[in-house]
Amino acid sequence: MEKFTGWFERLSRDGKIKGGQPLAHNGEVISRSSRPPADGPFIESKEAVGGYVLLEVADFDEAMALANECPLLDYGSLVEVRPVLRQCMAMEEVSRRMAAV
Repeated sequence: MEKFTGWFERLSRDGKIKGGQPLAHNGEVISRSSRPPADGPFIESKEAVGGYVLLEVADFDEAMALANECPLLDYGSLVEVRPVLRQCMAMEEVSRRMAAV
């Protein structure tokens, strides 16, 4: 944890970290579907998500490079890198279609 804390603090000092929190292991899935989630409490989750770190970086490659430095990788943890969308993909599609009309 000392290595992780040092990594996190360095990114924070460099102005890269914009937020981050640990996530609880318990939770609930809300759905109006009659089909229950396969693994509850998370939808189709085979791994536990321990938390997230929100970075502000120039591009996806920089995010990948910083994630590759995460000390938790040395202990078998996985790090997933995803861009944050301004709006959900369904709304992006609706906006795109409306602009074409």
